[in-house]
Amino acid sequence: MQGSLVPLITRAAAAKLVRKTFLEALKSNNYKTLEDLLIQKQIEVDTVFEVEDENLLLASYKQGYWLPSYKLKSSWATGLHLSVMYGHLESLLVLLDHKAAINYRPNGKAAIHVACEVANMECLTILCNHGANVNRFSQSGHAPLHFCTTKVSVPCAQLLIWRGANVNIKTKNQDEETPLHTAARCGIPELVAFYVDQGAVVDAINAHRETPLASASYWALHFKEQAYSTEHHLICRMLLDYKAEVNSRDEDFKSPLHKAAWNCDHVLMQMLLEAGAEANLMDINGCAPIQYVLKVTSVRPAAQPEICYQLLLNHGAARIYPPQFHKVLQACHSHPKAIEVVINSYEHVKSTSKWRAAIPDDVFERHSNFYNSLFTVCSNSPRSLLHLSRCAIRRILLKRCHRGVPSLPIPPPLKKYLLLEPEGIIY
Repeated sequence: MQGSLVPLITRAAAAKLVRKTFLEALKSNNYKTLEDLLIQKQIEVDTVFEVEDENLLLASYKQGYWLPSYKLKSSWATGLHLSVMYGHLESLLVLLDHKAAINYRPNGKAAIHVACEVANMECLTILCNHGANVNRFSQSGHAPLHFCTTKVSVPCAQLLIWRGANVNIKTKNQDEETPLHTAARCGIPELVAFYVDQGAVVDAINAHRETPLASASYWALHFKEQAYSTEHHLICRMLLDYKAEVNSRDEDFKSPLHKAAWNCDHVLMQMLLEAGAEANLMDINGCAPIQYVLKVTSVRPAAQPEICYQLLLNHGAARIYPPQFHKVLQACHSHPKAIEVVINSYEHVKSTSKWRAAIPDDVFERHSNFYNSLFTVCSNSPRSLLHLSRCAIRRILLKRCHRGVPSLPIPPPLKKYLLLEPEGIIY
């Protein structure tokens, strides 16, 4: 009985040794050993290995599914996938010469998806030359173009398009994103320009009814670093030049201006407003962009909220309801210039007990000159004739203030005054 088990154990051990030798040859690009093992038929060319893959370069899963923790550390892959991941061209060619399944997805990704994600142009070229499907979806529903998410992957995207990839292909998942959405979200101006030149629909919508302009507007703020992205600003400028709809609305009725206001991004807000964005569009909850700025002023340390308020008010935004002005103080108490801009948009507002309660004592003390002037002006006494004249002119111009005031034949300081330029004190 024992003797009959010896050959079986030997065969199993031999097969395990061959697999180990094959895997080590893949990792070291020992293509001659690969060739020998395949010629001798000691191993199948599409043998699947379980390898360490903490960055999930080799794996793709459907959205919304729970995964055991071990699956987030390792993935299944064939020699083809590993050769692409390591950038071993010689090994890749050997495997393809032995008829490796080029579109096989052992863990949700084909080799072409891996090539795009690691931005290996040489591997991608070889795969395309051997018939890889340029519109193949991964398990997560992404086509190869959706894996081109960095500046170094631009040549890969260009090759895919030139080899017949669909520039308007949408992800087969809950996002339904086009490659243009992906490029706009990731902040890659070169890809945006290329996709549009190749026929991408500028106002394509994803599953949330967002356009690429809306995506770029939202992702223009790197939330972790609280820093604004000049690449996303450039993309928004490009999309507007391509005649993107500036007042498009997503499923929550948010416009790109809402998203820029949520980021307190005055550079982008000015760009959108100058392109014709409506300052008073309301979202599904009845909030206009000025309410968005108010909500986030206290949590945007890199922002200049006074410019955001100034832009919106000079483009005709409806003012905050006066009895709710204490909410402006709650949100902006550390930004006196923002308060000054908003308060100067009214003819006169009388202070209430809620005002003082909304300002922390240490903040009041730190900006005592400003707050003393605020409470003095917002008493029972009317505002100055100069201020009332400003309000009268602004009332006539309404949303044309940004265009009308600069054309008036008055000195520059008065133009700044009419446009609510903050001075650090209220009178």
